[in-house]
Amino acid sequence: MSLRQMALAVMLILCIAAAAGCLSPALQSSGEGKADSYSGVPAPIATPVPTYSGENRGTGASASQATDTKIIRTGSLSLEVPDVPSVITTIAGIATANGGYLSSSNIYTGQGDREFGTLTIRVPAKNFDATLSAVEGTGEVLSENVQATDVTEEYVDLTARKNSLTDQRDQYRRLLQKAETVEEILKVQVEIDRVQMELDRLQGRLNYLDSRIDLATLTVNLQEPEPVGGETGFSFVSAVNQGIAGLFGMLSALVILALTILPLVILAVIVYLVYRWYRKRKGGAVSAPAAPPQPV
Repeated sequence: MSLRQMALAVMLILCIAAAAGCLSPALQSSGEGKADSYSGVPAPIATPVPTYSGENRGTGASASQATDTKIIRTGSLSLEVPDVPSVITTIAGIATANGGYLSSSNIYTGQGDREFGTLTIRVPAKNFDATLSAVEGTGEVLSENVQATDVTEEYVDLTARKNSLTDQRDQYRRLLQKAETVEEILKVQVEIDRVQMELDRLQGRLNYLDSRIDLATLTVNLQEPEPVGGETGFSFVSAVNQGIAGLFGMLSALVILALTILPLVILAVIVYLVYRWYRKRKGGAVSAPAAPPQPV
């Protein structure tokens, strides 16, 4: 190859390299433009849901939420009191004085006009112990049960899921603003509705837990003392009623017995009549007179 040909080949290589360098920025900018263009409904990036751990609770606001212990306090108490209605009024006043309220109450009468009652009060958790002590003083304690349920883990988990779903909903809303066709709008709206429904369910559970955590629940069962002479005492009317009931019970038993043995009685009568008929017929045949002898 001559020197001139070699020079031409080198110049040709340099021109190709320069052209490739000029085209590269244009291709890069073209690719970036395609990446930025909106096409379809891409799924939003899901925010990772943090998990509750006793050893690693995160930092900042998340750590502050995780370290708040969530306790639900409940109690049940059985009391013997001299007058059920008046004690219910007293306990309702105790609940009000401690920042709570009477949730429900019920009074009913048992045997011998003995009254019973059940009521439920809700008081702030910080005043639960003071309320319990005050209620115990309204009568004689027959039984008592107090429980404290730790729901911290469930509460933190629900809060984390709620935050994650809120982020997803916000991303879908941003996608909805970029949607161009009706089909894209409908697809994004379906996802927004799904996420919102799950958010409402989680928020309802959190509201329920907040209510149970903030206000402790105390259920009180009341009963009057047993009257002298037993549960009902002596009552002439009750004795007469029990005697009449016993009489009718005996008559009922006799009727049942009579109907039970009636088929046997009928069968026995039939057998006896057949026997009498058979003896009568046999006896008539035996006692018939003999014919007189004929003369020779």
